[in-house]
Amino acid sequence: MTEATEIAKLIQENTHSIQRKAAIAWGKGTDHSGHVKITPISNFDLEKTIFSTLEGALPRMVIKAKIAKNVEWDNERAQEIEYAYKSICDSDNVPPVNPKIIAFMVNECDFSMEHADGTFLEHLLFCYDYSALYFSDHSPNVALLHSIFGTATNTFAMEAHKIPALFALLTEFEQVHVEAFPSVLRLITHLSLLEELTDNSHRLETLKSIEYHRVIDNKKCMMSAEDLWIQLNYQLMHFVDFLPAANWANHASDPVLQSFVRISDFLDFTGKRMAKVDFVIPTPKGPL
Repeated sequence: MTEATEIAKLIQENTHSIQRKAAIAWGKGTDHSGHVKITPISNFDLEKTIFSTLEGALPRMVIKAKIAKNVEWDNERAQEIEYAYKSICDSDNVPPVNPKIIAFMVNECDFSMEHADGTFLEHLLFCYDYSALYFSDHSPNVALLHSIFGTATNTFAMEAHKIPALFALLTEFEQVHVEAFPSVLRLITHLSLLEELTDNSHRLETLKSIEYHRVIDNKKCMMSAEDLWIQLNYQLMHFVDFLPAANWANHASDPVLQSFVRISDFLDFTGKRMAKVDFVIPTPKGPL
């Protein structure tokens, strides 16, 4: 079986890890403390992941410690999740991926790299399913293709000259949000966007649009204020797939968890939350 055939088969089967199934079934990020055993993965190769471009010995050591983990589930919680996941899958609310988009991803892109949990393609399929269920007023294709213009670690599944061919498969709405996603993600990670919006929360109704540079080729782009609020909801759902499986109270310094909480708080504070993304940050029961 060729790699392209394997990718197409994976898209059609659309399998998920237990943690992803829980998020999809329940519409939230969950701290599974008490139900999982987490152990380090021996001989983990960072070069095979999307973090291969990360520079510096300390950052590489930190990210390796974060993602090189096995998660073992107790049978009762795993069965509970599987049952809930099957129930929501039986509701038939997730549309199949457009076969033309599948063909483009298989034939024109490189999604062979590993992600923090499984393959990169599995991450994209999780985002697609979650978006289809809990942000159903807007296209799940944005979630599926959110990293095609560049990942957070500056890897690119697609070459810039293929943008017209991709856009031919998408609606104008999808084009706006797919090309904006990596740029907005960087603005969130570096705090500048949410800080500026929060400082001006009393006059957000006067915001008409924002300008940004597209990651893949530095092209100057613009999106409306309404599209910005929609984009932030896509971003919030995306962060669900990076949340720790357990022990959230002990991960307060995790940048991903912090960004997730910041976006969630901002959307609630401004009344801009549209997607269903529930979560509760547990508090420590005793000294760490």
